[in-house]
Amino acid sequence: MYTQESWKEAYHELVSTIVRMGYPKEFGQVIARNLGSEKTMRRMNAYLHEAGPGSAEEIADEMLAIMSDRERWIQKKEAERANAAYNEYLRDGH
Repeated sequence: MYTQESWKEAYHELVSTIVRMGYPKEFGQVIARNLGSEKTMRRMNAYLHEAGPGSAEEIADEMLAIMSDRERWIQKKEAERANAAYNEYLRDGH
């Protein structure tokens, strides 16, 4: 389970990685804040270590892709919950 401490750790790790790559701390902070969740920040950090993007644009593009994936996942879960509620409604005959 994610905690406030583990979120802060993921945030600082991502910002530190971006700074070590030669980008301003503020750029790292914007990337981390936009990603928002611990899981997405850790995913971005893994991408930075594995892919070694060559520009700030590549980093921003990956951030947008991760955010898009997260939004699709959230929408999928919301649709599943709505479908389950509707099926329950039909099953109970109301």
